[in-house]
Amino acid sequence: MGKKGMLLVGHGSTMPYNQELVEKTAALIKAQSKDFIVRCGFMNMNKPTIKDSLDEFRKEPIEALVVVPLFLAKGVHIEKDIPGEIGLLEGQKKGSFVLKEKSIPLLYADPIGSDPLLADLMVKNATKALSLI
Repeated sequence: MGKKGMLLVGHGSTMPYNQELVEKTAALIKAQSKDFIVRCGFMNMNKPTIKDSLDEFRKEPIEALVVVPLFLAKGVHIEKDIPGEIGLLEGQKKGSFVLKEKSIPLLYADPIGSDPLLADLMVKNATKALSLI
């Protein structure tokens, strides 16, 4: 399979750190994996919006598009809002995305959830905080 698109979705915030975190994460993914064309999109308050980023993907030579929410857990945004923005019904994980000349698979990934890597990050953060003693 050729290049794949990854739309990394953030919540959005009036605080600039939220947008910076999503953009830095996208940059890390780009540096790690040359298989993905990575773009960011935000639910609200930040640009580009999810729809703006989807429009940009229509210009890319991708064979599949995966939408990955940078959220920890399921909630209203994960279950209803983001699927609605990307043209899926609630509970759907797969659909299609129309490019200029063809239709490609559109896949919706789960939020981060409980993961050993997340536990490692929490221990790292706790250890860093304890260094203040």
